[in-house]
Amino acid sequence: MKFEKTKEVLNQLVADLSQMSMVIHQTHWYMRGPGFLTLHPMMDDFMDDVNDQLDEISERLITLDGSPYSTLREMADQTKIPDEIGRWDRTMEERLATLVEGYRYLADLYQKGIDVTGEEGDDPTQDIFIEFKTATEKRIWMIQAHLGKAPEIDA
Repeated sequence: MKFEKTKEVLNQLVADLSQMSMVIHQTHWYMRGPGFLTLHPMMDDFMDDVNDQLDEISERLITLDGSPYSTLREMADQTKIPDEIGRWDRTMEERLATLVEGYRYLADLYQKGIDVTGEEGDDPTQDIFIEFKTATEKRIWMIQAHLGKAPEIDA
């Protein structure tokens, strides 16, 4: 079969982007305190970006004759991004740090995809992975800057 490793990474991304969307939703819903008026609408942008990536990743997987996960059970069983029950006692800094962790994981997974597509000679999918890794690193930078920290990107 052609592009098997690439399809595995794509489907892992289907599960992980779905989970990341939920983590961002939770941040959006359980937000209180200073910065609310700025951060709350920003989470809408973050969700839109992750959902756009999810759609493109899923469609690319289908283009390669793959079958994306399509149930909540599959996503929950396959994701490597942790979740937790929503609570009101977490600070915005803690919530944003959780987002950074998820984005760092996604950036690493995109890098794995870049490596795998290079091995398998799938340039179009590699382009997608490069574009989304770049966008994900930008999110890390933005959140880290808000937290008063350096991006700490390992390119």
